[in-house]
Amino acid sequence: MYSVRHLDVDLTEKLDYSSAVALLGFSLILAVLRVFNVRDEAARVMAAAPILAFVTTHILYLNCYQLDYGWNMKVCMSMGMLQLILWAVWAGVTRHPSRWKLWVVVIGGGLATLLELYDFPPYRGFVDAHALWHATTIPLTCLWWSFVRDDSEFRTTTLIKKAK
Repeated sequence: MYSVRHLDVDLTEKLDYSSAVALLGFSLILAVLRVFNVRDEAARVMAAAPILAFVTTHILYLNCYQLDYGWNMKVCMSMGMLQLILWAVWAGVTRHPSRWKLWVVVIGGGLATLLELYDFPPYRGFVDAHALWHATTIPLTCLWWSFVRDDSEFRTTTLIKKAK
């Protein structure tokens, strides 16, 4: 890696990788529950439990056995790509009024992932691939949360209409 990540100490490095895996795992659980419209509590637990078990085991492996960067990258990329695929398929079949925001996040997230895969040294000593990846996540995160807000309003409105 070419960025300032070489300044990590053991604790901050483990916290960095563990929190990234935890966030991706939690996001994957939410994607599965939303995309497949899982409403029953028992079904939610059955859908979330294997993902939670895998993520927990992976974090324990990284922290207690071996901090394997290559394996961790494969795990994170797999969880991230699976989410993008789930959301892309859902955006393709739903009539959600804000699905365009989801499409931008899915396509932008896929393109931003290329910056993580094809890491390059700082351009003219200033900006490397990882820094550009972080920069792309700012507008994508804002748009994602705008979609989440719209989705919660859409679902609430739909449920209220069904209840009447």
